[in-house]
This record gives sequence, C-alpha cells and structure tokens, in this order.
Amino acid sequence: MYRLLAAVPVCLLLGACSVMPPEQFPRMDSVNVDRYMGGWFVIAHIPPGVVSDSYNNIERYQRGDGNRINTVYTYRDGGFDGEAKRMEPTGFVLDEGDGAVWAMQFIWPIKMEYTIAYVDAAYETTIVARSKRDWVWIMARRPQIDEATYQGLVQRVAALGYDVGQLRKVPQQPLNRRQDVDFELTTD
Repeated sequence: MYRLLAAVPVCLLLGACSVMPPEQFPRMDSVNVDRYMGGWFVIAHIPPGVVSDSYNNIERYQRGDGNRINTVYTYRDGGFDGEAKRMEPTGFVLDEGDGAVWAMQFIWPIKMEYTIAYVDAAYETTIVARSKRDWVWIMARRPQIDEATYQGLVQRVAALGYDVGQLRKVPQQPLNRRQDVDFELTTD
C-alpha cells in the first residue's frame, strides 16, 4: 500500500511532463523528418539555464531505429574559447504530429515536448518551440543569417506567444574560425 501511495506523486509528475502540445499550439502541418536531419546552428534562443551563456551552439540529428532521433547538442560555455560541452538526448518523432511533434529525453523516463513550429520550404531555417512558451530555438543550416531573415523568424516567435525581449542571439563564429569538438555537419 505504501509503495502505491509513493508512486502517485511520480505519476502526477510524469503526467505534467506530457509531450503533446495543446491542439491550438501552432506547428507545421507536416515535416519531412529525413530532410530535417543534419546540423542546425542555434541563431537565437530563450534557453534553459544550463546554456544561458553558450557560444557556437549546434544541434545535430541523425535517424535511429524506428521513431528515434540520435541527437548531439554541442556548445562552448562562456565564450568562443570556453569549455566544450556536449549533450546527447534521444529524440522521438511522435505519430500524432506528422513529423512536427517530437519528444526529447535527457533523463529516463522524462520526455519533454519539442515542437517544430516552423521550417522554411528549403529546410534552411527553423523554429523549435514548446507550448509552455518557456524555451524556443531559432536555428539555421549556417552559423549566420541575414538580418531580414532573422527579423522574420523573430516575428514568427512573437506570433507563437513568446516574449521576444527574452531572446538571446547566440554568438556563432564563421565556419573557417571554429574549433568545435566533433565538428561535422551534414545538411543533405
């Protein structure tokens, strides 16, 4: 009986970590997951605290078995010459989102919502968001994008209901000056 009572708070916590966003949260109708694979430079974000002073952030995706996405997130902590950091969460493409709704698992068994709210037709820029409107990522296939493209993406983030005053532009070095750990991007 005590074990059952102890399990109730854990079940409530896991229920609160639901990965399906509310129906009204904007997202792409469909995402070609295979085209989405490869490297994405983080251009700007409202970040989780652990990466609030990060540089040269890159998220890389590679198809795994079934609906799994092998993910590697690298960055430099505190500056371009800061300590190289690496995270390797597992992504899961959910059936309900036609490729636009994923779950990211950093720690078993908790999966966090990861919604592709926007990706352009050429799969060169994207916005990943959450219905809680706590974190958001503007990403691109290149480390820099032109100001007009950036402002258009910021407007999309605002339309999602985020406070864009909290957006942090992520410092990114040009490709020829980078010293990233395990730097290999595939954007095919």
